[in-house]
Amino acid sequence: MAEMKFAKSHEWVRPEAGGLATVGISKYAVEALTDLVFMQLPPVGKKVKAGESLGEIESVKAVSDIYAPISGEIVEVNAALPGQLDTLGADPYGAGWIVRIKPDDPAEMAGLMDQAAYDATVKS
Repeated sequence: MAEMKFAKSHEWVRPEAGGLATVGISKYAVEALTDLVFMQLPPVGKKVKAGESLGEIESVKAVSDIYAPISGEIVEVNAALPGQLDTLGADPYGAGWIVRIKPDDPAEMAGLMDQAAYDATVKS
């Protein structure tokens, strides 16, 4: 997971082959939400800016936005995920990915936190 970067809003992003980036939400966020009941994914082709909502996730406790950690175009969504929300808890950094983005500027990822910085943030 060394190549993963994290946003303060608990999304992660991982660069992939072909210049794409995979986005999901952290294990910490999934555990904090508990009892997930609904997820809304963005449409393929949607342009997002870093910090903008790209969808939402609902638990029995609250509805939370999922924010884009980087700017770009949504090129793929994990269409199976809304029907299998347990995947987010079981494998948040693998099968629990949410979207793939074609970044406007791949260097934007450099401004996000690495694993150690993110872990320190959630512990404080």
